[in-house]
Amino acid sequence: MNQREVKFSLIFRDMWQSAGKYVPRVDQLVKVAPAIIDMGCFARVETNGGGFEQVNLLFGENPNVAVRQWTKPFHEAGIQTHMLDRGLNGIRMSPVPKDVRKLFYKVKKAQGTDIARTFCGLNDLRNIVPSIGYAKEAGMISQCSLCITYSPVHTVQYYTDMALELIRQGADEIAIKDMAGIGRPDSLGKIVANIKKAHPDIPIQYHSHAGPGLSVASILEVCKAGCDYIDVGMEPLSWGTGAADVITVQAMLKDAGFKVPEINMEAYMRVRTMILEFMKDFLGLYISPKNRFMNSLLIGPGLPGGMMGSLMADLETNLNSINKYKEKNNLPLMTQDELLIKLFDEVAYVWPRVGYPPLVTPFSQYVKNLALMNVMAMERGKERWGMIADDIWDMLLGKAGRLPGELAPEIKEKAAREGRQFFTGDPQDNYPDALDDFRKKMQEKGWDTGQDDEELFEYAMHPSQYEAYKSGKAKEDFLADVAARRAKFAEMKNGVAEPRTLTVQVNGENYRVTVAYGDNPAPAAGTPAPAASAPAVAAGAGKDILSPLEGKFFLTKSNQETPIQVGSVVTKGQVICYIEAMKTYNAIAAEFDGTVTAICFNNGDSVSEDDALIKIQPAS
Repeated sequence: MNQREVKFSLIFRDMWQSAGKYVPRVDQLVKVAPAIIDMGCFARVETNGGGFEQVNLLFGENPNVAVRQWTKPFHEAGIQTHMLDRGLNGIRMSPVPKDVRKLFYKVKKAQGTDIARTFCGLNDLRNIVPSIGYAKEAGMISQCSLCITYSPVHTVQYYTDMALELIRQGADEIAIKDMAGIGRPDSLGKIVANIKKAHPDIPIQYHSHAGPGLSVASILEVCKAGCDYIDVGMEPLSWGTGAADVITVQAMLKDAGFKVPEINMEAYMRVRTMILEFMKDFLGLYISPKNRFMNSLLIGPGLPGGMMGSLMADLETNLNSINKYKEKNNLPLMTQDELLIKLFDEVAYVWPRVGYPPLVTPFSQYVKNLALMNVMAMERGKERWGMIADDIWDMLLGKAGRLPGELAPEIKEKAAREGRQFFTGDPQDNYPDALDDFRKKMQEKGWDTGQDDEELFEYAMHPSQYEAYKSGKAKEDFLADVAARRAKFAEMKNGVAEPRTLTVQVNGENYRVTVAYGDNPAPAAGTPAPAASAPAVAAGAGKDILSPLEGKFFLTKSNQETPIQVGSVVTKGQVICYIEAMKTYNAIAAEFDGTVTAICFNNGDSVSEDDALIKIQPAS
């Protein structure tokens, strides 16, 4: 019998984000940690990284406090903690200045994170290798990832060469990041075997999602080839768009002769009960039932489980937008399943034409967003590629790294028509240091930079979300959304009800939110708030610039941009604001020369499709 040991890591954060939009609050995390420890089967637990901290900010919680309190009990129990790190993008969707990246590792090590799992969504080593040095300088273990996908360019040799080069550059461990669960078992086994043959002492950790149905077979193959750690989930958030359940994986590997830890089932059930409690609290409001099912249709588009959670939460909005158009034009309405299949088909069309970027954050979102924008345009009788966000252009032009494949001629021609330049240098050179600017802004605002400069780091990493958190707007928006969702569920159960004002209490603080539904709609998303918040600029003369999609309104997307003001003179094609939707900033340009007479929303306000964003008096 093969008595080689295989250890387990619970990807607790990822379980939630693969199922829905949010993760538990810090009080919930602290409550569940002892029971996870009592399960006795985890050598590692994923504690933060990726979108985790933005989620904290979105519901008005300090992410630094959350990370410190969440990692503490695992350290005391001798369990290692690991986090997801997006390389050039740090723990956000867009690239991060070098000095902010370096501070990131120092802060996370000080907060109690042991292992940095670094990946680049393009598998560009130029974006990964600096993180090896930053992690080691901070005292962290550097675990570097191979982002697995399935395409003509992503071969066993491609991944073997990538892993060997990362180890040569100093990586302590290798992660096989099969984020969509579409890696083929035999090929994955060969990749692991090749790495172990060259470096038998380098630990390898396998991460996969269950959705397409390949992951359990892949786990067995990589373990036979020498894999040391397996990422697992647990009920009721295993399977579906999540990871395989630890019970199944343990039973399979035990039968195959591997030495695996025993599971304290009484503790397992306690954790399961708490997860259900958290879902009833508010988290379940953001989990689509469809995400609990496995679906081999996912093999085609190759979309990752982590993204499918948010996709299904957002798809209803996109469906409503399409059906509004269809209703106006007396066309048959579309179902969500029809939209999903059209989206999957369009992803399969778009992906090779944009150079086969591995479908992992942020590039999975970029490919999906492009595909969804194309579908929405074509359903309105328009052509593909009409709206490409600036962040997506950065990917296409090489500013985020080198694409694995070639761009289609139609994309190159569009870039040429719009005067866009391709970039072949080091992506980091596009993003100058910024910590001094953020430190100065915090001093001006009277904000403390925090223990180990952790608040400075958070502000520099997530500027707009941090400002919304500090002002209290993030919590207010979150509570209003929770109340609206609860009311919608009540409507579905009990029939139409009248609008009402609710008082919601969180952490001892009361917030009043007005909820309306049925035939008495609440004010449209994006309607400027009454006196409780800063008023929008008064409406002026001129023509409206309408929002092409639903999202959040911002005048700028970075501190380097100067926002327009009432009275600003703008020219046709000039970017005047952004709509942040589906994790990307979509630039909105002036449609003619003129003078701004009104800005109809405040930064961070929600807007609906066809809302008037800016009023411009055309030049005579």
